[in-house]
Amino acid sequence: MEDSFSHATPYFRVGDLVLESPTNFSNIKGCKSLKHSFAGPFVIKALHGENAIEVEFSKELSNRHPTFPVSVVKPYKSNDSENFPLRNKVPQHITPIEASGTKKITKVLKERILRTKKVREYLVR
Repeated sequence: MEDSFSHATPYFRVGDLVLESPTNFSNIKGCKSLKHSFAGPFVIKALHGENAIEVEFSKELSNRHPTFPVSVVKPYKSNDSENFPLRNKVPQHITPIEASGTKKITKVLKERILRTKKVREYLVR
């Protein structure tokens, strides 16, 4: 349903893939500016009227409530050559890193814990 003062209501079906805005996620840690603008894709499990959907979450997000208003989701567009024929595919080739500095550790001289990262660093001989 659409009136003259609002946006068009998006139409979703059960089984569609959607991306969800993580602005309401409180369990995702890290710097907000480095996070993805949308999380997912998630499969729509059920529709609750025109304005709400229920999605299936993965294990790490299973403690979240699965029902969202359609204003915080958008349809997922897969990255295939039919939808985007001019997009160049980047080869998924990872070059192996050679272990150039592998030496035997004889003694640990110093140890420290970084405050910000909570990481241990060792000075070794």
